[in-house]
Amino acid sequence: MPAIEATAGDPVTPEFLDAFAAAWNRHDADAIMAMMTPDCVMCLVAGPGKEGARSEGQAGVKAAVEAVFARVPDVQWRNARHFIAGDRGVTEWTMTGTTADGQRIEANGCDVFTFRDGLIALKDSYRKIAG
Repeated sequence: MPAIEATAGDPVTPEFLDAFAAAWNRHDADAIMAMMTPDCVMCLVAGPGKEGARSEGQAGVKAAVEAVFARVPDVQWRNARHFIAGDRGVTEWTMTGTTADGQRIEANGCDVFTFRDGLIALKDSYRKIAG
């Protein structure tokens, strides 16, 4: 899939979110960060507080993205479906992968987004937990 470039003020489109998902599936941290605002925030599923693991800013979010790829080296997000309403959006997906210690994961989940200036300002992830 070709890269989608956003310029300030462009509305986020399903094609933009497809490109964002493709960057995650390629494990391309630089492409992911190019689609997020300089002051971006990402909240992952598990963490110490009610927000999960919260990372802020390009450096903090990039480190968290790279840590996800290290924990689940073959992780993929499939069957993406996008919903956009103004400056908010949701992507539903099925996550599959194998953790570094050999545990297989397959779970449905979603990302809830806030957009600003044609980029992702907030990525807040939710995932079903078996058990």
